[in-house]
Amino acid sequence: MTNEKAVAEKLLQIKAIRLNLQEPFTWASGWKSPIYCDNRKTLSFPYTRDFIKSELCNVIFEQFPDAGVVAGVATAGIAWGAMAADQLKLPFIYVRPKPKEHGLGNQIEGFYEAGQRIVVVEDLVSTGKSSLQVCEVLQKQGLVIEGMVSIFNYGFDVAAEAFDKAGIPLKSLTNYPTLISLAVENGTVSEAEQNTLLNWRKDPANWNP
Repeated sequence: MTNEKAVAEKLLQIKAIRLNLQEPFTWASGWKSPIYCDNRKTLSFPYTRDFIKSELCNVIFEQFPDAGVVAGVATAGIAWGAMAADQLKLPFIYVRPKPKEHGLGNQIEGFYEAGQRIVVVEDLVSTGKSSLQVCEVLQKQGLVIEGMVSIFNYGFDVAAEAFDKAGIPLKSLTNYPTLISLAVENGTVSEAEQNTLLNWRKDPANWNP
C-alpha cells in the first residue's frame, strides 16, 4: 500500500472523511459536495495522529530540507504544524486569517526574522485561496516560502493553477482521487458511484447529484 492510500484509509477508518451521495454536504461557499473532510477529528485518535505526524515530517524532511521554520495555518493547521516542528526540532509560528483586533495586533504569532525559509502546514486544500493568502502574509514580512504541505487535497484544477502561478510547491499526504479509488476497492462506493464522485471534482460549483 502506498503512503497516499495508507493515509486515506486511516482518515476513512475514523470518519475524518465522510462520503454521502444521497445527502450531500453544503460547504461554506454554498457548494454541494458528496464529501466532507474534517482532519481535526484525527487529533482525537493518538495512533492515527502519530502516523499523520510522521508522514508530515517525512515530506517536510525530504521535499523541503532547506526550511528552517514551520508555519501553521490557523486554526486547523496549528496543531499539525506544532507537532511536526517539535519532531523536526524546528521553530514554529502560526498565521491568523486576519490581524488581532487587540493587544499587539499580530497576524503572525511567534518569533521570526526576514529571510528565513518557511514550510507551511495546512490540514486541507480546496481552491487554495485561503492557503495562498497565508503565504502572502508571510512573504510580506520578508519570509521565503519553500512550499506547503497539507494532509488532504481535493485536487481541483483551480488550486493547482493558483499554486503554480504563485510559484509555491504543494505536497499533500493524500488526495481525492486516491480516496475514491480506495473507497471503490474496499466496497464503500460502487463503480457507478465512482463516476459521479469523480465528476463532482471537475465542476463542484455546478454539481447536482
